[in-house]
Amino acid sequence: MSRREQRVEQRSRQVVTSRRRLWTDAAARWSVTAGGLSIIAGILGILVFIVWEALPLVSGAEVVARRELAIAPAAAAAVADEHRSHVATLAADGHLRVFDLELGATELDRQVVDATTLLAVATAPGQPLLTASTGDGRVLLQPVGWSVRFEENRRRVEASLDPPLVVELDPERRPLGPHAARLDAMGTLTAAAVIEDGSLALVRRDVTRNAFTGSTQESWARHAAPAPAGLSLILLDADQRNLYGATAAGELLWWRLADGAPGRPAVDASEPAAITAATLLIGDRSLVVGRADGSIAVWQVVPQEAGGFRLTRVRRFPSQGAAIRLLAPSTRDKGFLAQDAAGGLGLYHSTSGRTLWRGRAPLAGATALVFAPKADAALVAAAGRIVELELHNPHPEFGLGALFSRVWYEGYPRPAHVWQSSGGTDDFEPKLGLVPLMVGTLKGTFYSLLLAVPLGVLAGLYTAHFMHPALRRIVKPSVELMASLPSVVLGFLAGLWLAPRFGQVMPGLLLMIPVLPALVIAGGFGWKALPRAFRGRLPAGSEVLAYLAIVALGVAASLALGSAFEALAFGGDFQLWLLELTGLRYDQRNAVVVGVAMGFAVVPIIFSISEDAFSNVPQNLVSASLALGANSWQTARRVLVPTASPGIFAAVMIGFGRAVGETMIVLMATGNTPLLDWSPFVGFRTLSANIAVEIPEAPHGGTLYRTLFFSALLLFAFTFAANTVAEVVRQRLRERYAVR
Repeated sequence: MSRREQRVEQRSRQVVTSRRRLWTDAAARWSVTAGGLSIIAGILGILVFIVWEALPLVSGAEVVARRELAIAPAAAAAVADEHRSHVATLAADGHLRVFDLELGATELDRQVVDATTLLAVATAPGQPLLTASTGDGRVLLQPVGWSVRFEENRRRVEASLDPPLVVELDPERRPLGPHAARLDAMGTLTAAAVIEDGSLALVRRDVTRNAFTGSTQESWARHAAPAPAGLSLILLDADQRNLYGATAAGELLWWRLADGAPGRPAVDASEPAAITAATLLIGDRSLVVGRADGSIAVWQVVPQEAGGFRLTRVRRFPSQGAAIRLLAPSTRDKGFLAQDAAGGLGLYHSTSGRTLWRGRAPLAGATALVFAPKADAALVAAAGRIVELELHNPHPEFGLGALFSRVWYEGYPRPAHVWQSSGGTDDFEPKLGLVPLMVGTLKGTFYSLLLAVPLGVLAGLYTAHFMHPALRRIVKPSVELMASLPSVVLGFLAGLWLAPRFGQVMPGLLLMIPVLPALVIAGGFGWKALPRAFRGRLPAGSEVLAYLAIVALGVAASLALGSAFEALAFGGDFQLWLLELTGLRYDQRNAVVVGVAMGFAVVPIIFSISEDAFSNVPQNLVSASLALGANSWQTARRVLVPTASPGIFAAVMIGFGRAVGETMIVLMATGNTPLLDWSPFVGFRTLSANIAVEIPEAPHGGTLYRTLFFSALLLFAFTFAANTVAEVVRQRLRERYAVR
């Protein structure tokens, strides 16, 4: 083959190779681009999903009139069944009527009280119980039940009506004023009313049941007490232990029924407007009061620091502008409806303090207002008609104030930040404050970084600049291997092994804080004091072994002297000393344990990135500094640290992100208690751990479920904002200390 042919063949091979290389480069470029775009799309998809699940929380309530039924006469009190197909009413003519709302027909019409003696009709708050007072000193209680059966694949609802219970409050048969009555499942009942002579009469029937024979025994008791002047309204709670009253002068009264007898009422006269309506919310711990000026407030019996209890206003809602005539409590949550004299209607929620909906009532001059048992509808009765209101109110508990502000919960002495997602029953309000979880997240991050940042950054500096290369090739992979340990293993060890031992050796750990730095500094001076000839005979890097021996000696000495130090400094019991002197208790699973365990997980990340940042500092800068007479420490402080500062900052922020998102270690090593406390000796709960704990038990689509997604969105936004700020700071540090 001639030379010319050889050159042509070589040239053709180069062209083929170049084309193959171009295709390979293009394929690699497109693969990397596609991978990056898919990661961005995946993150955006997760964000969209979180936003989609949390978005319904901000949707408002809707109240729509669904159907109307003509009745005669107007209902003064009503009770509906849970299927919203029937309603039982008690009218001013003394007739109990049951209406089929779907067919628009009257199913039952029964006279239960003589219309000539009937004075007032009411509904017991939150109970299917109709009550009436008469002009001859009696109170009538009519329980209303509903039976459901299915015939030919159709639901049949029928009223289950026992004979009414009649309680004689005034033996002299005088007319009664305002009245209240309650009946529980065991048959215990209490009836109270104001008698014509100005006294407050109370009759109680206690029923005891023999668990072996099933027989019951009744006992009756009657009590009387002077009634305050102008008493216009009274209410009994479901436990029949508290009686509330209101006067036309605006006074709010509270009797504690000790042994069934009303004692001296506690009076609050802080507002002059007359009280025109009042009701108890579900659980009977919150009293909603409406006044003549249209104002609405929530009152609770609040424990006092000095002892005892006081009826206290805990919440106020915007005025409706006209006198509040009717109040109806929800049967599922702490919400209620309020209708005023001008026909305005409002839907409110007590715990969140939100006005959920305001509008016009379908019937002006309403005589009865009641929630359906499932709280998905309400009934308004007036002028011979009943209108069913359909309510769409899926997340009344949610509100920015309820999430991030102090809320005065039932039974609490003052407003507080609390997370308690469930109280077991609807009687207890869910407490969805996110502040304890946010503080717990920052607390866990702070204590873990308090250990991880100094260790990681300084270890990276020493490994990159001071350590012998032969040791560096062993140490760096070994430390990075720590990052492969599963967090569940670290959490398991921290919770079951480390936490109990920390409680036993805590004084020794506290003693290490001054002892170890002092020994290390003394060891450094001692090493420097050794003759140079002697140090030269030792293998390079052997000073590490000396320092490890010093640290081990310091740890052993501190632990050995822990008991003596505890006796000397803390009177022999550190935990008791901590509680008596500072008021802080010591929990076995606390922030110190989490700081050590989570710091162990974060150190490898910070160390690896910091070491790379220090190693990537141009060697000519280091050599120039040393050539100008600076020692190794001065070079590290004046040259290495400023030049590597962008990488150091990136390492700290990545460690920060790792600590913020940690779940299993926090879940297993903190006790998982959502406490608002910065003390290092108590536990906490983070946002991520809270999601892991609560999401399996949260009803799909419920307020708790969506609040957890909202907290995930909050965590996402917090991490995104922190990383954005960190990147901006890193870029500025890079521009400032860039090598040109």
